[in-house]
Amino acid sequence: MGNSDRGDVQIAIHLCKGCSLCIAACPKGVLTQGTTLNRQGYHAVTYSGSGCTGCGICFYVCPEPGAITVRVRKEDKDKPAA
Repeated sequence: MGNSDRGDVQIAIHLCKGCSLCIAACPKGVLTQGTTLNRQGYHAVTYSGSGCTGCGICFYVCPEPGAITVRVRKEDKDKPAA
């Protein structure tokens, strides 16, 4: 597992309002605007599936509580800082 793939972003599609704040804030650019509409009629954000560093910036800029969850992979949390 590479150094730039330490986290995983989960987006609750039904809560996303498609504001794109998380896309603009992501330092790795792994979030994109989706092409299909969610049940509220918004183009929800999607995660590319790899490249997340687990920084959590997307979580903090999202105005919708619970829409974004960032998980840091356990094997990387246990490693000492280099």
